[in-house]
Amino acid sequence: QVQLVESGGGLVQAGGSLRLSCAASGRTFSSYPMGWFRQAPGKEREYVAGISKRGGSTYYADSGKGRFTITRDNAKNTVFLQMNSLKHEDTAVYYCNAALDRDPLFSFWGQGTQVTVSS
Repeated sequence: QVQLVESGGGLVQAGGSLRLSCAASGRTFSSYPMGWFRQAPGKEREYVAGISKRGGSTYYADSGKGRFTITRDNAKNTVFLQMNSLKHEDTAVYYCNAALDRDPLFSFWGQGTQVTVSS
């Protein structure tokens, strides 16, 4: 089973930046399109961004367009989310998962990484 370990979250002021990382175990990482999701307090988990298996195509929810960039390094089994111009409403726990058409593919999740943006 693939394991997902997110990191890179923290407390940042509005307008600041963070780079999230998701390290995946298993030799099949490059077989999956990957995505980032987030869950704010009291809200359902939502899709943030996605990337194709080889990284040639990327997709973003409207909330992150122009501010977030998703990339991946298949040699290191890692997917990244660069977040710039952060807003208070970006505050959430961020998770990665395999993703297709904005839906998670794995039924399991990592522990996530907390992003808190102070206004």
